[in-house]
Amino acid sequence: MEPDEQREVYATIDLALRVGEVLLSSGAGTADATATILGVTAAGGLRGCEVDITFTSMAVSYQAAPDVAPETHIRLVRYRSQDFSRLTEVDRLVRRLARGDLTREEASRELARITSAGPPYPRWSSLLGWGGMAGGATLLLGGGWLITLIAVLTAVVIESSNRWFSRQRLPAFYQQVIGAFVATAVALGLYAVHAPVKPSLVVAAGIILLLAGIALTGAVQDAITGYYVTAAARLLEAMLLTGGIIAGVSLGLSLAVKFGMRVGVEPQTVQLANLPIMVLSGAVMAVSFAYATYAPLRALLPVAVMGALASLVFTLMTRASFGPAWSTAAAAFVVGLGGYSGGRRTGVPPLVVVVAGSIPLLPGLTIYKGLYELMNAGQVVGIVSLTTAVAIGVALASGLILGEYVAQPIRREARRLEDRLAGPRLVGPRRPIRRRTGRTTRTTRRRRRAA
Repeated sequence: MEPDEQREVYATIDLALRVGEVLLSSGAGTADATATILGVTAAGGLRGCEVDITFTSMAVSYQAAPDVAPETHIRLVRYRSQDFSRLTEVDRLVRRLARGDLTREEASRELARITSAGPPYPRWSSLLGWGGMAGGATLLLGGGWLITLIAVLTAVVIESSNRWFSRQRLPAFYQQVIGAFVATAVALGLYAVHAPVKPSLVVAAGIILLLAGIALTGAVQDAITGYYVTAAARLLEAMLLTGGIIAGVSLGLSLAVKFGMRVGVEPQTVQLANLPIMVLSGAVMAVSFAYATYAPLRALLPVAVMGALASLVFTLMTRASFGPAWSTAAAAFVVGLGGYSGGRRTGVPPLVVVVAGSIPLLPGLTIYKGLYELMNAGQVVGIVSLTTAVAIGVALASGLILGEYVAQPIRREARRLEDRLAGPRLVGPRRPIRRRTGRTTRTTRRRRRAA
């Protein structure tokens, strides 16, 4: 291989790996990351590349000719982030590259700008988003305005402390433990002063806040699409982070038992008279999460619609006695079905709309109920509730993926890509990328006119 050709190969594969890193770090599925990497390499003229992803690393192998040894490039994924603005910009960049609006050199410079830029709005404002999500969760569970305000302040404290611990390089597991313990401690304080509120709702809102950062959807998507290694890694990460939440809440409940306090779980009844408040609360939770994760402002409207629909379907299904798991699955299916169309129409990846719209379905109160019953009412009852929480989580992720399968348009090119990857697409171009030869692009034509 000539030196100039080798440099071209390296530059193309390097661009593809950098794009894949952003997708994986943002929670995209392995099928989406693989397809996008292959698309970028195809746009650079490299055919027949092989991609291998193992959750924390990516490898791309390319063989220029049958009698030439292949070369393999590896890139590590060293960080995980909840920055949907960066994911959206990279998705748009890949689409422009696919259309021929950008050359590889221009795409590389644009990607460097995207990855080095800060969030689109101040970081302190995202704290308000996390607080709004916790407040919406409290209203969704039947809380009043006083307990909602307390939940908002508690969420701001938890998120602020987690950011500080993250800067100190404290592992995420311990951050989950501390955050869950803070929420439980606030509930114990309210119980001690006999506040006229439901303290358990603060714990439930805190659990939902911490669960929102766990990429369970990506884990189930990888398992369904046949990427079992990355699915196992994502599931292990989700179990570890959820275990941190359980440990933090259990520590708080253990202290409550020592001091003779029993912060029980108030029964939640679904009343159709409260349906408008519950639907509005679902929309608030979804929009608040999207804003807190720096989603583009144009995505907030479809996110609000999906959050409201999730709450509406879940409430109606629960009222019809379908059970929490099936009610969650049906609501998640609706979110997955509408999230694809809503995301594409607003120019954002469907992953943004789907993840944010499913936030009202997280089983925060069920997890707290299971832990409380495990420590006070007996092991069997508590294990049943915790098993129900696990079933809700699986139903949530499975329903979202099924909705995406049904929603995506069936075209010849898209079908071929789906058959190749054996999975739905939540990020990246829908059409296979082909290198444009013998044809001037719009960028080239503009440059010629300017000259």
